[in-house]
Amino acid sequence: MTVITSPTTSATRTATIPAPATGSGTEISADFETFLKMLTVQMQNQDPLNPVDSSDYATQLATFSGVEQQVQTNDLLRTLSGQMGTGGLAQLAGWVGMQARAAVPAYFDGAPVTVVPKVEGGADAAEILVRNAAGNEVQRIDVPVAGGPMSWAGVASNGTPFPKGYYSFSTVSLSGEEVISDRPAEIYARVIEVQVAGGVNTVVLAGGRNVPVTQITAVRGGSTS
Repeated sequence: MTVITSPTTSATRTATIPAPATGSGTEISADFETFLKMLTVQMQNQDPLNPVDSSDYATQLATFSGVEQQVQTNDLLRTLSGQMGTGGLAQLAGWVGMQARAAVPAYFDGAPVTVVPKVEGGADAAEILVRNAAGNEVQRIDVPVAGGPMSWAGVASNGTPFPKGYYSFSTVSLSGEEVISDRPAEIYARVIEVQVAGGVNTVVLAGGRNVPVTQITAVRGGSTS
């Protein structure tokens, strides 16, 4: 006797179940639904004279369980992340009005900017290199190799104040005439707001720059500068 198997049945029986996705929760949920549909069709349309081996079913069910667990885990992580973000934001609220230190450009509005040089060990001279928002050098200032905070007045050598705007600072460390490092210098800026941006706790510094909390290296009492 000849047994005729429909193309649909054969294709369904030999189909493989996709492995759990490693992307976003949305992608995993989509694969989860696809898995259910494929498994149901496979059970309904398998060849009764050549059914799927029980060990194959066990493997597929284990995959199903793994996908389901991954979906639940991602949901839980999203919930915990939201709770931690909100809780951290409440703690960071105390930073508003204080000064945070980070290696970011500073907004100059006419008031002095506190700069913290990062002098390389072994240097016998150092200077602060000041650049404007366009990245152009506007000033070089000699600083002690011992480091320590300094106040940048934002005034050119001829006494003319620099225009308002963003300025970045870097520490150039020298050994003799040789530059041994050129590292971003940190600045202090007043915190005007804390917020969650893209699931990350951030602070908004004077001038509007948004900085992740992980880039903040120190916080001190506030001032008008």
